[in-house]
Amino acid sequence: MNDQQTTTYSRRLFMQQGLTFASLTATAPLFLQRSAMGMLAPAGSMLSSQPGVPEDRVLVVVQLGGGNDGLNTVVPYGMNAYHKARPNIAIPAPGRGTNDRPAALDLGGLADGLGLHPAFAGFKDLLDDGVASIVQGVGYPNPNRSHFTSMDIWHTADTDGINHGWIGRYFDNTCQGKPIPEGAVSIGRESPLAMNGEIQKPISFESADLFQWLGESMNDSIDTSYQKINRAGVLDNVDPDGQLGFLMRTALDAQVSSERIRKAVAKKPLVRYPQGELARQLRIVSAMIRDELKTRVYYVTLSGFDTHAGQAGQHANLLRQVGGALKSFHTDLRKQGNSSRVLTMVFSEFGRRVAQNASAGTDHGTAAPMFFVGDMIRPGVLGDHPSLADLEQGDLRFKVDFRSLYAAVLEDWLGADSRSVLGSEFRKARIIKA
Repeated sequence: MNDQQTTTYSRRLFMQQGLTFASLTATAPLFLQRSAMGMLAPAGSMLSSQPGVPEDRVLVVVQLGGGNDGLNTVVPYGMNAYHKARPNIAIPAPGRGTNDRPAALDLGGLADGLGLHPAFAGFKDLLDDGVASIVQGVGYPNPNRSHFTSMDIWHTADTDGINHGWIGRYFDNTCQGKPIPEGAVSIGRESPLAMNGEIQKPISFESADLFQWLGESMNDSIDTSYQKINRAGVLDNVDPDGQLGFLMRTALDAQVSSERIRKAVAKKPLVRYPQGELARQLRIVSAMIRDELKTRVYYVTLSGFDTHAGQAGQHANLLRQVGGALKSFHTDLRKQGNSSRVLTMVFSEFGRRVAQNASAGTDHGTAAPMFFVGDMIRPGVLGDHPSLADLEQGDLRFKVDFRSLYAAVLEDWLGADSRSVLGSEFRKARIIKA
């Protein structure tokens, strides 16, 4: 292997493995800008996506980890079978609630006999405002009730769950064979499989407070030496096209980007966000969008939806967090002037079984609703609620393949060829306005 091949291989290996390492260090899970964009490209060149790809549009993916109970989120209170299957945890019809069991929020003319969990009021406000939609009965053929397997299926858009992530493949298909370091960001401790492609790898971080060189607080002499080298970019005695020059440019960009991100997140948001982990994550995303970072896809996660026992209180608290966070996020984007360019998609790996269990909870099920928020979506309730009379082994039969929703997001929002990304032709759902 010659020197050029060695350099190319090392840079490719760094992109495939190094960003994971960088996201765990003090200096680095960051948007590598111009100098670091030279990682896989000749010095002075710029990485660009394919012509026609709308770079000003943003997708925010919200994962509800654990399997959200769709039946108690979008409540079919008009179906007797629902109340019979859930004598202790069913949400009462509007006007029939009690202090212990508040009634469903009526969807009015959007859908007869359907309501929302009373704690999901934040999302109801978005529906009333015409910027949110519910897609009912989303799933896939031969569903799997394992958290890990089903999540892999959703993340890869592959029923075998053995592919690269569908968002990662989107970047692979639109980046002209070169990674876009600032393109994909996930907030959290782990990088989601959905964001990992063969070429593209996401940048993951949990807190903006960790986006800094920690040597300064440890030892002044260490920090002085680090700053002298790092701020120089590439030293005179270092080959700028070599591996050391590459790493030095990367470190400098990490430092510069770190400062920008921390300053962006430190700014007071334009609205007040509620307490909760999801609100914290979406506030970070909103700050980066407001600061015009060139990130196309953000990924956030709220766990805790595996409600096998004592579901009522736990599920209410979770939905209150989700609804409140989504409402504040969209309101913040609107005040920024960015609500027309940000599409938010909310999913969970599966729903719950129709019947409650003996522990006043619900076990792993199949189909469930998905939620979309944004000025560009077709608002309201899309599709019919799955039948409670025609079940499959006690579970709802899915009505909409989740990959048809991915296809719509890819083609109608991100401007990509969904077949190339998903590997098959899926008739795209009509969730985005023409």
